[in-house]
Amino acid sequence: MSTARGDAARAGIGLGSAIAVAISWSLHKSIVWAVVHGFLSWFYVIYFAFTRPGGLSG
Repeated sequence: MSTARGDAARAGIGLGSAIAVAISWSLHKSIVWAVVHGFLSWFYVIYFAFTRPGGLSG
């Protein structure tokens, strides 16, 4: 991994957080919920995938 890419990953938010915030904002339109779900990151993304029709559980 290059130094620039590693520094950028440490300075910014992770992929899971970005996905969680995007999902949360599209559903709730609330900054508070987006922050909470961003903090939970991959847990919220996996929860979302399992609880939606046509998600991972079929």
